[in-house]
Amino acid sequence: MTPRPLLDVSDLTVEYGQRHAPTLRAADGVSFDVRPGETVGLVGESGSGKSTVARAVLGLTPVTSGRISFDGADITHAGRRTRRALSARLQMVFQDPYSSLNPARTIGQTLAEPLLVHRGSGGGRRETPVGERVAAMLERVGLPAKAAERYPGQFSGGQRQRVAIARALMTSAELVVCDEPVSALDLSIQAQTLNLLSDLQRELSLSYLFIAHDLPVVRHLSHRVVVLYRGRVMETGPVDLVYERPAHPYTRALLAAVPDPDPRIRTGRHDGPATPRGPSQPTAVGCPFAPRCAHVVEICRRERPGLL
Repeated sequence: MTPRPLLDVSDLTVEYGQRHAPTLRAADGVSFDVRPGETVGLVGESGSGKSTVARAVLGLTPVTSGRISFDGADITHAGRRTRRALSARLQMVFQDPYSSLNPARTIGQTLAEPLLVHRGSGGGRRETPVGERVAAMLERVGLPAKAAERYPGQFSGGQRQRVAIARALMTSAELVVCDEPVSALDLSIQAQTLNLLSDLQRELSLSYLFIAHDLPVVRHLSHRVVVLYRGRVMETGPVDLVYERPAHPYTRALLAAVPDPDPRIRTGRHDGPATPRGPSQPTAVGCPFAPRCAHVVEICRRERPGLL
């Protein structure tokens, strides 16, 4: 029996607009779910709506229409008090490890803050002293307990991201939204951070909503993947199936653009990068990728393809 989704996003639409400017639909009917202990990757080029979806899930961006449910409860338009209580179970790791930590606070103060905020609301464990929990979490993410006495400026980017991961887990979060968490790190540090996230998922039964533009990174960590383009879902499915047998031309173009050191693989790819054909701005109907697609036919401009 398939477990009930921890996060369920249904027909999510988010629009940005100003009085004298056209409305921008950053997310257009996006639907997906994340099950307990699962990682779902959101991929797509810049401007595809990945971060907008994440901010809507976290309550940082107003939702125009659609529904967001967490553990069966509708949180689409949850108020501040509900969101504050929910933050004990729903956390985020940001892209930039240098700006996500307060430079004037020690690491210990940063990690203790979530426990103090949620004390008495079920987010913190009152039977364990805060200092002990901070030390235990630092060691769990691969840092010494004495790091609690130091400031963010005394750490490298990879170490700061470990601190950010530790902060997200201090209140025993169940779902962590990772918004490009390794894109600002060196390749070797990226691998270490991804392995840490994978180990923590196994140990703590965590669920991840993992956002990235780097397709190999998403494949390494994700169980399922959702491909976005201009706010719409182009393709979704088990990560190995989508990567080995991509169905949509946009997905194939994304995969073809990934550098590979083996020239036999480069020349054997079945789809080259997408090239513009006609206006770059998609119409309100039809497939948004049609103006760039090398395989476009007339029906692509008239009908929006469904997910099969």
